[in-house]
Formats: sequence, structure tokens, C-alpha cells
Amino acid sequence: MVEQIAKKVRDGGRVDAAEALELYRHAPTHLLGSLADGIRARKHPERYVTYIIDRNVNYTNVCVARCNFCAFYRTVGSSDGYVLGFEEIFRKIDETIAVGGNQLLLQGGHNPDLPIAWYEDLFRSIKARYPEFRLHALSPPEVLHIAKLNQLTPPQVIERLVAAGLDSIPGGGAEILVDRVRKLLNCYGKASSDEWLGVMRDAHHAGLRTTATMMYGTVETEAERIEHMMRLRDLQDETGGFTAFITWSFQPDHTELGAQHQLSEATGIEYLRTLALSRIVLDNFDNLQASWVTQGGKVGQLSLAFGANDMGSVMIEENVVRAAGASYCMDEVEIVVNVEDAGFVPKRRNMHYEILGDPMFREREVPRMLELATARADGDASVPEELRHYPARSRQGKALRLAQ
Repeated sequence: MVEQIAKKVRDGGRVDAAEALELYRHAPTHLLGSLADGIRARKHPERYVTYIIDRNVNYTNVCVARCNFCAFYRTVGSSDGYVLGFEEIFRKIDETIAVGGNQLLLQGGHNPDLPIAWYEDLFRSIKARYPEFRLHALSPPEVLHIAKLNQLTPPQVIERLVAAGLDSIPGGGAEILVDRVRKLLNCYGKASSDEWLGVMRDAHHAGLRTTATMMYGTVETEAERIEHMMRLRDLQDETGGFTAFITWSFQPDHTELGAQHQLSEATGIEYLRTLALSRIVLDNFDNLQASWVTQGGKVGQLSLAFGANDMGSVMIEENVVRAAGASYCMDEVEIVVNVEDAGFVPKRRNMHYEILGDPMFREREVPRMLELATARADGDASVPEELRHYPARSRQGKALRLAQ
């Protein structure tokens, strides 16, 4: 059975859910890798491996969603909660531009004290200062949160944010697109499977490109991982709006879910098998990212033999995965070395996977980055002055505004 399915894949055929499950459960790892690498080679015969220089900025850690797999969020009123000020974000953009970056990946918690006007003013002020800088911002659950908070529909939120400067939407918050799993992860309330997919459909219809993700290794079954991929494949058939797929393993440290179920992180082999299967199933996705930020540089490098054609982002800053105990860092130099040592040609890209050129550090001097930055220095509890211009919803937020 496995060899018959493998032949079908080699011949360019599309696998169904049952065939995908058979491959995942019974195909040797080297065969999965070979099949995925063959598809990668057909899609990208020039042997380019791309990456983007951007910065992953989490504008707030205050969140009412309270997903039980997240170690990053803080409750409303927490002394550890923060909202970044506009000037703080501008400084982060300046640092990003200094190392050749051209984009922010901007995501954060579901903060009830940030109305849509805050996002619009932030986006407009960024675009006024940095007209060519790109905003890859706000995952589908964040769009839904903003819609509910402001009594708008998701298409209305997208339209207003695009007018303010939004360029594309990241695929965060997908976890597993199966509602049984989402209810167990306490993330069904922030976005059901249909709602997550609906926001992406709305974004694609509005002309935006987006990414898609999957976090595995919690309470889902292997069949549910494949169901997740199938739902993404169906939407891609419909809209063609996804640029890339990224999968990573659940990071259990410091999380409620990890402690409750005594979960350990999935192995590197499981990651490579899951990545390879995604390349086989998601035959209508051109690009697969290697998740070195959760797996480390060497497994990230191995990913290039298991279907990945992209090394993702230099990142510069990371807060969410770090909160769960992972702190891998690779600057542009290290990414390029890993790519070239694996026998590929590294190329800088933008979010639309358009090639921008060769490594930046070979064109001009770029400061080395040996550890990822954080949102703020420990102990910094400063409150941005501009927050007083926006109405708060929570009792704690209103008290904070009055105290300013």
C-alpha cells in the first residue's frame, strides 16, 4: 500500500486523507523525505532556498483568550502586562532596517483596551515614517477579536486596516483546525476552525496574501493533523491566497497544558515526518518554511531535505516561543551558512516570495546578531503616553487611563 501511494506521489498525483495517514503511519522516514524532496525539486528546480529579514514584534502580551498552551500571555491588569508605545515600535523598525530588514511580523494578545483606532493610528504612523516598510500583521483570531470589540465584521476590519497600511496577514492562531481539539486547547472561543478559515478567505478576497500554520503535538490525533492540512488545501484550491505553510511542535514548558497532561516536546524525527507529509498533502502550496526557531539550526537545515524550500525569518526578536523555553537564534550569516552547507543557494525574499537578492551581509556591513531581542527589558513597566487617547474597556484599563 505504501509503495502504491509513493508511486502516485512521484507521478504527481494528489493523495487523499486516508492515503496521507497511511504514509505518515507506515512509510519509512527516508521515503517520506525522498517524496517531499522530489516535490520540492519539481517546484523549485533552481535550488534556491529563501529567507526574509524581518522582525517578530509582539505589541502586547495582555490577552483575554487564555489558551492553555500559551506561556506568553498575561491577564488584564497583570503587573507583567505591557503595550508597546509607538516610539518603541519605531526604534525596533530602525534596528530592523539597519540589518537589511523590510518588514514587521506584528502580532499580540487579545487586549480589550486597544480599539481599532489604535491599530489604524499605529499603521498610519509607521507608513508615514517608513513608506516602503511592510506590515505582515494580525493573525485571524486578532482580526476576529478586533471585529467583536468594535462591533464590526472581519471584512470591515480588514478593509479599514488595509487602508491604514496592512500589507499581509500571518497564519498564527490556527493551531489545529479541528474544533474538538480547539475546545480542549481553550482556543475555540478566540476562533473556531471555520472562523479562522473565514478570515483568511476574506483576506484573500480583499487581495491580501497570507501564510498558514499548524502547531502539532498537543492533544490532536494524527488523523486530525491531516484534517487540518486538508482544510488548508481546500481553501487554497478556492482562493490561491496562501504563500507558504509553516508547522512547528508545541513547546510545553511553563504552559498549563504541558503541566496538566505532562506533555513533552515532539521529537525532531516527528517534526521532519510532519513537514514531509505537509509537502506531500499541500500540493498547491509553493513554499514550506523550516521552523528552526523551535527545532534549532541543524534540524532546520535537515528540513531542506524533507520538503522545505525556505528558512523563514531572521526574526531579530522573539517572545512567544521563548516564554515556553525555546531560545534558538540564527542571524543572516548563520542561516546562509546552513543553506549553503546543505547544497542550496540562499536568496533574500519578501513576504510574497519575490527574490530581492543575495545575502545582505555580502553587500554591506551588517552587525552580527547572536541572541534574539525581546519586546522589552525585564522590569520595564512603562505605559505609553498615547494610550490615554484611546478608550479602555476593562476596569483596570480605565483606571490606568485616569492615572495618566
